[in-house]
Amino acid sequence: MVRYVLASASPRRRELLEQIGISFEVIPTTKDEIITQSIPEKIVESLSYDKAHEIAKSYTNDNQDTIVIIGADTVVAFQGEVMGKPQEEADAVRMLLKLQGNTHQVYTGVTLIVLQNNSEHTVTFHERTDVYMYPVTTDQIKAYVATKEPMDKAGAYGIQGKFAVYIKKIDGEYNNVVGLPVARMMQELIRLGLA
Repeated sequence: MVRYVLASASPRRRELLEQIGISFEVIPTTKDEIITQSIPEKIVESLSYDKAHEIAKSYTNDNQDTIVIIGADTVVAFQGEVMGKPQEEADAVRMLLKLQGNTHQVYTGVTLIVLQNNSEHTVTFHERTDVYMYPVTTDQIKAYVATKEPMDKAGAYGIQGKFAVYIKKIDGEYNNVVGLPVARMMQELIRLGLA
């Protein structure tokens, strides 16, 4: 039997796993995220590994089940600036003023740690999606930020929420922008013989 463990408290990641029909348990990490890289894809890969590894350490690998621990992290990058979650409303407004009318990149890193037959196998990858935004006025941005929706989201917006009306188009996997590239993840699980 394969058991999946999501090392994240993100409600969006839970929804995406439910959407594709994976049964899983949630064990969020408790450690602070420490960024040791400056390149977006390296940041998300490193943070996703740290999350998965923290949870994997709590499992003894001596039962009959195969355990797949899923760690993920998402950042937005624009002209060399890496944007995580906004610290406060003014920070969210600042981020969105930069992103509006431009194209930015969303990177999500995913680490799968497979515990099986007293062995551990780790796969880490990232996906990139280019997001093209329509111009947005300062008043529109402030009204959006006032909803509080952007406060727990990388880049200060949710493509699946109220800000969707300002997204012109994307190039890449939509779910990557939501927070988990489930299509790529499934391809990796298929390659590992787990799906």
